[in-house]
Amino acid sequence: MTVGIALLAGTTQPAQAADDSLTRIKDKGTLVMGTSPDYPPYEFLVNRHGKDQVVGMDVDIAKKVAHDLGVKLVVKKMDFDSLLVALETNKVDMVLAGMSPTPARQKSIDFSKIYYRGGQSIVINKTDKGIYHNKNSFRNKAMGAQTGSIQYNLGKKQIAGSKMKGLAKISDLILALKSHKVEGVIMEEPSAQAYVDNDSNLAMLKNSQFNLGSGENNTAIGFRKGSPALVNAVNRSIDEITQKKLTQGYLKHAGTYMQTNTKNTGMWHYSSYFVKGVAYTLLITIISVFFGILLGVIFALMRLSKVKLLHALGVAYIEFVRGTPLMIQVMFVYFGIGLFVNIPALIAGIIAVSLNSAAYVAEIIRGGINSVAVGQKEAARSLGLSRQQTFKSVVFPQALKNIWPALGNEFISLIKESSIVSIIGVTDLIYQLKAVQTATYKGVMPIVVAMLIYFILTFSLSKLLNFYERKMKHDA
Repeated sequence: MTVGIALLAGTTQPAQAADDSLTRIKDKGTLVMGTSPDYPPYEFLVNRHGKDQVVGMDVDIAKKVAHDLGVKLVVKKMDFDSLLVALETNKVDMVLAGMSPTPARQKSIDFSKIYYRGGQSIVINKTDKGIYHNKNSFRNKAMGAQTGSIQYNLGKKQIAGSKMKGLAKISDLILALKSHKVEGVIMEEPSAQAYVDNDSNLAMLKNSQFNLGSGENNTAIGFRKGSPALVNAVNRSIDEITQKKLTQGYLKHAGTYMQTNTKNTGMWHYSSYFVKGVAYTLLITIISVFFGILLGVIFALMRLSKVKLLHALGVAYIEFVRGTPLMIQVMFVYFGIGLFVNIPALIAGIIAVSLNSAAYVAEIIRGGINSVAVGQKEAARSLGLSRQQTFKSVVFPQALKNIWPALGNEFISLIKESSIVSIIGVTDLIYQLKAVQTATYKGVMPIVVAMLIYFILTFSLSKLLNFYERKMKHDA
């Protein structure tokens, strides 16, 4: 607020004095880099001793910056279109993701000096080399680009009649290209070259002939708006990188990792990725089921309550949660509430999934309670049982038998729906699937493996729930 007032008054000196961006970084001893590691050679994942590690030119630059500042680098992974939100909500200190400092972006965030200048290219299937020659060849064609990227806007504005398809991950765009969902994928030349070099079925149009505006051909580091002290300190590192031409060495280093990745692209080699993904998926599901049932019972009773305030609160919560997408709820908990409380991605994901599940469980339980005949409640009360005793001994046991199939379906759905937490960087099964796709340059096989794993998990749970359902019927 102080910075904004100073700028409006036309006096930048107080704003500079109030800027604690550099001091804050040094005090906490870490520099958090936000990135989307699916963009080789800028940033991508490698399998190091069974664990995924973010590497690439941007990572080497970030290490250089952190070293010069005397702090430790921390890399936080998330989708590209979530990076600016993460920056604005203090989840990350800077963004390195092959990002171009366009005038539109400069209105929201501060940028460092340019550290790399590259061109824009179009990746196509090699079999189409004789058909497409530059951007004008794709008139009225379906094109792909990363959501929220410069390339998406270039395609939309400069390819007449193009039908742009935006996806969060480059690996998904390449898969869309190979399956002919799009005719070409627009990306920066170094990244395009990386995919073409590692996939013999792809080709690249270097002479794409895009008309590039200010910043659209350059790459810089993004910072929270009003961080001149931190930007100036980082610029000193970039000056050294530029003068010594260190980016050439960083690109060569990235190329070495890319060659290592493609030596063994078998799914078994990446089994530890899938195991880790399953572990996180089950952890999120089990905890969310527990709190979902606990909160679901509470909100169901609130909705059934004759106390108007409790009833209104119960109805409002259930209808609001069921009326908004789980993805938005996950992002709100992580980014929105994160403005006031710094919630780790995993915890934020569990909270959002638990709260979402609670609303649906509440309606299932309410339906089960209402399914118990009123006469049984009256008979229990006539025998001298209190309202609480009637509910505990008569109503709830019968309701549980009635709702068990629906409750089981909710548990099974939760295993699959929890995959949405991957958008904020939680390493669940879907996130690990994307990591394997990026590391191996394979699109279909990681999907097949993940699909089989999900089937095994849900089928096993379904059989377990059916066992207990038969047991309850037998006991009855």
